[in-house]
Parts: sequence; C-alpha cells; structure tokens
Amino acid sequence: MNAPLNHPLPLLDLDVLRTFVAIAETGSFTTAANAVFRTPSAVSMQIKKLEDILGRSVFARDARSVTLTTDGEMLLGYARRLLSINREVVSKFIIPDIVGVVRLGSPDDYGERVLPHVLKRFAQSHPSIAVDVTIDQSSNLRRRMDDRALDITLLTNSYKTSALGAEVLLTEPIVWAGAKGGCAHLREPLPVSLWEEGCAWRAGALEALGREGRNYRVAYMSAHTAGQRAAIMADLAVAPLPRSFLGNDMVELCPKDGMPDIGTYNLAMVVAPDASAPVKAVADHIRATFEVFRETGKF
Repeated sequence: MNAPLNHPLPLLDLDVLRTFVAIAETGSFTTAANAVFRTPSAVSMQIKKLEDILGRSVFARDARSVTLTTDGEMLLGYARRLLSINREVVSKFIIPDIVGVVRLGSPDDYGERVLPHVLKRFAQSHPSIAVDVTIDQSSNLRRRMDDRALDITLLTNSYKTSALGAEVLLTEPIVWAGAKGGCAHLREPLPVSLWEEGCAWRAGALEALGREGRNYRVAYMSAHTAGQRAAIMADLAVAPLPRSFLGNDMVELCPKDGMPDIGTYNLAMVVAPDASAPVKAVADHIRATFEVFRETGKF
C-alpha cells in the first residue's frame, strides 16, 4: 500500500533487508534463515512485512525455488548499498581500526571456489585491511610459509599426513568424478585426469588404483581445477575430487562402478606464529567461514 503524500514515508528495517539479501543470494528461505540465525517462519514474516511496506512482491515462490521479481531485483541493489553504508558507519565506532596488508596463500581449487566469497565478506567488515593472494601448490605454499613470504596459507594434505603447526579446517572424502552419463570409467586402461606431483588428491587416487591393481593411463594433466573439470565433462577421463566439488554435470563413481575408494583429505590452515592483528582477523574470518560450511554445506 502506498503511503499518503502528506505522511512521512516508512523506514526500512536493516535487519529485514539483511534477510532479504540472504534469501536473494542463496535462493532458499531455509538456507537464509541459518545464515541470519532465525527460524524459517521468522524469515517469512520479515519478508511479508517488507512486501506490505513496499506494496510489491519481491520474490516469486514455487514448490522448488525462490526467485526475485522485477521489483525484487531493483530492491536488491538498494539493499546492498544500505547495508554496506551501515557496516561502514558502525565499523568507524565499534570495530577497531585495523590497518595492514595480509599475504594469503591458497591452492588453486580453494582459491577459485572459496576465496572470492571469503574475501568479499572480509572486505565488507574490514575495509582497511588489504589481502594479497598467492595461488600455488600446497608444497610450494608450505615453503613460502617457511621462508616467511606468507602470513597465512591454506594447504591440502593427505589424511595420513599433516603439516607441522597446521590447523585442520575440513576433512572430506575424495571421490572419483565422472561425466553424467559418461563411460570413461569403463575403458581399459582407465583414463585419469590428475594434478601435478605433490597433490594430496593425486597421491590418494594413485594409491587406491595400485591397491586394486587397476590399469590406468594419465590421459590429462593440469595444475588447475578448471582443466580437471573440462576433462571430466568431455568424458575424456575420470578424476579425483572432493565430494563437495562435484557439479550438477558430474557423478560420483563408486566401487559398484568399478572404482576403488580413495579415502579422505584434510584442508588445513597455517598462520605465522608472530601474527599481527590484521593476520589474526583474516584467520578468524576463514575459521568462521568453514564452521558455517561444516554446518550447512555452503560457503
């Protein structure tokens, strides 16, 4: 309902806008409710209140999905700007003014999949801290930490090994990934797509194939996740991936498909022992991100 022109316009509640943005970004009332620490019914009531104030529907709902209406798409831009201004203002008074540069290392897979989400949220809460990112293999990142060329690094380790001083953030199964409807796993010798030497996923996969006596050939090799995905989707090869990395166009290949169990791997974080306040802030943010992932399965 539109407000009469001689009455003041209603004020939008920032907490409601935060919920609105969370739903728009996740496409789910339930997932958004977890993100804003409310029940799904409370979230639904917030959106109803918002739509009543604006006199417009902001979401189109059906049994399987939630999408923004045209009005909702317009509101999303304003909501993000208002929330950003609010964070900036509040941070000036509440959050200590931490300034500095943090050198962060990450393997390619998590650098592509996770860091954009982590760094975007961190920049919103700590605008005065710059984060310089180095993408490399875990073995090289470990050496960079030892040489004090990095302040923090993420590392992938075999389930049998762990880096000295590393904090495990996540333990996850490594699975064989194949193209949906593909037949690469039926070929002899088995065509596999692998990373370079030093990759924990590669070591676990080759050990599993050797244990089962399965003949294989390295049909595709790349140091980047995008290259591995291309080989899988083209049905040129199968590849070892963390289960959470499987896309909708991939399937997990199990022992019933003739593929051996690989096991698990650890994603760990190493922080410099003499960490500064900015470094500690980045490390705490990464920990919080993976705590959410362990609970919800989403970054």
